[in-house]
Amino acid sequence: MIRGMEFGVGIFPTYDGMKPGDAARFVEERGQDALYFAEHTHIPATETDRAPGRPLPSKYWKTYDLFVALTAAAAATTRLRVASGICLVIERDPIITAKEVASVDHLCGGRLEFGVGAGWNRTEMRHHGTDPRVRMRVMRERVEAMKTIWANDEASYSGRYVNFERVWSWPKPAQRPHPRSSSAGPARPCSTACWPSATRGSRTTGPACTTGSPSCARGPSAPSRSS
Repeated sequence: MIRGMEFGVGIFPTYDGMKPGDAARFVEERGQDALYFAEHTHIPATETDRAPGRPLPSKYWKTYDLFVALTAAAAATTRLRVASGICLVIERDPIITAKEVASVDHLCGGRLEFGVGAGWNRTEMRHHGTDPRVRMRVMRERVEAMKTIWANDEASYSGRYVNFERVWSWPKPAQRPHPRSSSAGPARPCSTACWPSATRGSRTTGPACTTGSPSCARGPSAPSRSS
């Protein structure tokens, strides 16, 4: 074991595979630090190929709901960090997602890691009302809005894509001001994404390539992390 290095496992929590709680217990018993769950609400039936001649595995359209799976994993463990890898916030209502993130983190005693991304399947995101051309800006605003909700007893946010006034929402996350977080951009082509901070007015940037795409000179790399 390399001193100071942490290890985790990433899976698609599918209904026809190992149940999320069983998988989490299995991973924790073997000394891993974290378990990451992927997310897709659905896959458009006309786009079952990731690239020409490369069929998309069926796990992409068989996953449990992300936060239901994370709750099951957290309930089955005591030490393991449970994580979204990644949560497609561009396909989610930010007020509801803020509630789900805070609820899971509160219930598991601060063991949630919140990884977010802008996705790659353009038709999938269009089904959720998101224009793929502006998805990075949508992601930024939705994350900023969620951080505002977590950090304040009464929250308001005004942006181009997200707007609300005087929101009350509890519980707050057990981790303050928010859960450990990371971000990733579109898998292809390799790019740079950001995790915006609503509490500090800044952002953390880092390489977003996590697939080892041949087009990426850096090769695979971990998402950027913000404490």
